Amino acid sequence: MYFKFTFCPIILLLWASLSFAQNVNVVIHGAASIAKTDDNFVCVTLDWWPAEKCDYNQCPWGKAGILNLDLRYGALINAIKAFNPLRIKVGGSLQDNVVYKVGEVSSCPNFMKREDGLFGFSQGCLSMERWDQLNRFFNHTGVKLTFGLNALFGRNESQTEKGLWIGDWQPQNTRDFMQYTISKGYKVDSYEFGNQLSGSGMGAKVDAKQYGKDVIVLKNLVKELYAHPETQPKVLGPGGFYEEKWFNTFLEVSGQGIVDGLTHHIYNLGPGDDPNMMNKILDPSYLNQVSQTYKGVSDVVNKFRPQLGAWVSESGGALNGGSKDVSRTFADGFWYLDQMGMASTYDQKVFCRQALIGGNYGLLNATTFVPNPDYYGALLWHRLMGSTVLAVTKESDPDLRVYAHCAKKKPGVSLIFINLSKDRSFNITLSNAKPGDAGKPNYEFVGKQNREEYHLRALTGDIKDDIVCLNDVPLVQTDSEDIPAMDPKLVDASTPISIAAQSIAYVTIRDFEAPACV
Repeated sequence: MYFKFTFCPIILLLWASLSFAQNVNVVIHGAASIAKTDDNFVCVTLDWWPAEKCDYNQCPWGKAGILNLDLRYGALINAIKAFNPLRIKVGGSLQDNVVYKVGEVSSCPNFMKREDGLFGFSQGCLSMERWDQLNRFFNHTGVKLTFGLNALFGRNESQTEKGLWIGDWQPQNTRDFMQYTISKGYKVDSYEFGNQLSGSGMGAKVDAKQYGKDVIVLKNLVKELYAHPETQPKVLGPGGFYEEKWFNTFLEVSGQGIVDGLTHHIYNLGPGDDPNMMNKILDPSYLNQVSQTYKGVSDVVNKFRPQLGAWVSESGGALNGGSKDVSRTFADGFWYLDQMGMASTYDQKVFCRQALIGGNYGLLNATTFVPNPDYYGALLWHRLMGSTVLAVTKESDPDLRVYAHCAKKKPGVSLIFINLSKDRSFNITLSNAKPGDAGKPNYEFVGKQNREEYHLRALTGDIKDDIVCLNDVPLVQTDSEDIPAMDPKLVDASTPISIAAQSIAYVTIRDFEAPACV
């Protein structure tokens, strides 16, 4: 179903104009970067969940899982192609319950509901026929692929400690899978070892020392099978929730040069049925709490120095499929885009959204493939925000969130403004921090070129709306299921940047002098 709005209703414009405007000066520290992200910072996941996966008396996965997703839909293909390229991680809770039908594995069972199984399901299987289909799809859409491996293969659950899996990882099934993948010429950017097995685990856990020993086995396997360094996939881990002691022990055991990227998960909004979800998303103090996790992971990275730094390899906001009332709406962008901004300032290289499709937190509708609002926010980030992160300071108003990067396409800087306030708009002036002398006043920036502005608002003004407007035009797919044009509004540089109440805006300034962006 495609909507044919040509502009956002006038009530939204009146609502925005009636909000109280507050003047704020934002200082961009452009002399040096504070962090660097990967060029493909925006990442999404594809999950293994079958249609029978249910939470909170609902079953929102449908046919969105890796094994049953129809890969022929034009809307799905076009949504991925628009990123050119999009980083996708194949994985999720059931990945440690997946065998690969290759080599000595002859049977290929489907996931079935099973009370005593991991996450309530039996073992499942990836056939090489399905792997062929997926790779044709990935190649056609230009995906940059991370594949999550089964890290429980060959282990057994402890008889004395529930949830603890013991014994050495058995790599033969993974070896056969990799050899098949190599023989077909399929491109894998990186392999992630296991899913949420760190610390207390989720459903299952592995001792940190054991995990460290096993990841050495995986690294040696990758080096053996992928002989040429330029085509050798990276090894990532542990792909779980951060616990300082566990992460330190695992990295001490594995040593330097084994794990290329340190991956962790963020679900800082709690369970998807929390009735207080909206208040959490709009509470700046609540959003700030997760910074302690980013700092902890960053400290571990600085200590052990994995080549690729830290990745958020899964983050859906709300657990267990997301929130049916919030995750698919414009409101979720206040959490999602703020998280990407915050993560980038803590030198997190990649941020993977759970999920591209499936559950309530999919960027695409699970049945129609129509993009939800967060899809467009992510696409704009990918197109506008470069890998060099700049420091930003401003007058203390916690409802206004601001992040700055060098522009993806030079020259200039790109900023994202997130206004959490329901009744206040902000008029922004910019200053350029004077390098080398904190005691001297900053330079007020006076631009000479028009700014490029992308203002995102909910269609009706209600942030629970699932249609988003860009510069007052609703974003809906074309009749040919293409992603609509997302052109900026050119604004006189002599005027303040106006950020409406409960809106999000990207702004690119081409003539802002930031030495870090040269």
